[in-house]
Amino acid sequence: MTMLLAHYVLLSEARSYVAALANNTTTPEACSAYDLALIELDLVHGDDAFALDATEHAVGRDVLMALAISAVERLTTYGVDALHSELLLASLEDARALDMP
Repeated sequence: MTMLLAHYVLLSEARSYVAALANNTTTPEACSAYDLALIELDLVHGDDAFALDATEHAVGRDVLMALAISAVERLTTYGVDALHSELLLASLEDARALDMP
């Protein structure tokens, strides 16, 4: 998949938010679930992107989740199949459910 710069930046943001969520989980199961969502995101794009520095996000998990969801939804504007987007969103919600106290 050929990507425009804006698409590449958005994908990197999405990866960063999901990686930050994985790093800030309360359970190993949730961490694994976020990692699986990250793998799914990579599979859609053929491993063509990297994460930005996820350690700089000084926000809560709810904000990170909202940012991740927004980024995944916006990827459809760059040709990501809507079904792939919905599956990624479902994976994020599954991971979040595992991360709830």
